[in-house]
Amino acid sequence: MGTPEFAVESLQKLIEKGYHVVAVVTAPDKPAGRGLQLTPSPVKAYALSQGIPILQPERLKNPQFLEELKSYKADLQVVVAFRMLPEVVWNMPTKGTFNLHASLLPQYRGAAPINWAIINGETQTGVTTFFLEHEIDTGKIIFQEIEPIHPDDNVGTLYERLMRKGGELVVRTVQAIEEGDYPQIPQPHSEVIKNAPKIFKETCEINWNQPTEAIRNFIRGLSPYPAAWTYLNGKTCKIFRATVAEISTEPSELPWKTDHKTFLHFKTSDGWLAIEDLQLEGKKRMGIEEFLRGAKLPSSH
Repeated sequence: MGTPEFAVESLQKLIEKGYHVVAVVTAPDKPAGRGLQLTPSPVKAYALSQGIPILQPERLKNPQFLEELKSYKADLQVVVAFRMLPEVVWNMPTKGTFNLHASLLPQYRGAAPINWAIINGETQTGVTTFFLEHEIDTGKIIFQEIEPIHPDDNVGTLYERLMRKGGELVVRTVQAIEEGDYPQIPQPHSEVIKNAPKIFKETCEINWNQPTEAIRNFIRGLSPYPAAWTYLNGKTCKIFRATVAEISTEPSELPWKTDHKTFLHFKTSDGWLAIEDLQLEGKKRMGIEEFLRGAKLPSSH
């Protein structure tokens, strides 16, 4: 059960290892692109290429869907980047249902664990497999693998590594369940649990009153998608990469400084951040020098 590209890796690894995947459950096709053509999810596209039966329920409690799902007599259900399942679904297989989550549970439960780990400046994260229970992301842990977060990682680079590591962990978990030899570790009750709620457009606006490093992490944690944004000269501007700039003593009446050729620096609570890669509303994404060649920004002093 899964929908995005992140889930394809696990499905592909299971197929390559010779596991009999009796069916795939994925989201209904969605309109996409300019013509809003109905487009299959990445998981559906891969399942079609492998000749695997596909179920695309609108509602997971639909009796017709439940009957069809039961007819496959699956021993085990594997969930990767799908949606919350009702008990009637996760309780169906004899060996249960496990989920792959892109964090070291109990930390970063929720929809956007990769984003929030980077935004919060963590130096490591990982992947966890766990059995589903009633409360989301709270079930007994089977296995975990740690993955370092590098200082210049963004969501795109970390996503790729966790996707590959997750695919391997799913296979390891299925093998252990097949052999009947696997841990079931209750999640520790930590005093400080950091959550990973869904990210909305308003979540992504940059607050320049924060310290430089916190803003740099915020930008990394939303790049390349959905992207941190701010207002520049009255227009929204997505920022994909920024570095800490040398602190300048030149005065500026605006919240930014630029030489109109090579740099654009934004003021933070404790210094300046150099914008390296951005996209102004209505324009394409570009590096800072290309952007400044066409931008008509007011002088900063």
